[in-house]
Amino acid sequence: MLKIKKGDTVRVIAGKDKDKEGKVIAIDAKKSRVTVEGINVVKKHTKPTMANQAGGIVEQEAPIHISNVMYVHKGKATRVGFKMDGDRKVRFAKSTGEVID
Repeated sequence: MLKIKKGDTVRVIAGKDKDKEGKVIAIDAKKSRVTVEGINVVKKHTKPTMANQAGGIVEQEAPIHISNVMYVHKGKATRVGFKMDGDRKVRFAKSTGEVID
């Protein structure tokens, strides 16, 4: 089970976009990669299609490894852990001990 979920706000802790924040828009659990809004933007050359008549160069977010992002809780990057809350397993912020979801 991954500690980051779609819709979480994360901060990049390594790479060319270090210290930038964004929202997770996609997760690839098998490859341990996340796609973050506005992070790791690359230019992709596309052929003209029915959907995109012009084609040309398109900018889009590329996935980055999950180890290069940290969950942001109340404006600060924190590690995430799991604990049992009654009979359900919940995520919690290690810095404050508060339950995330």
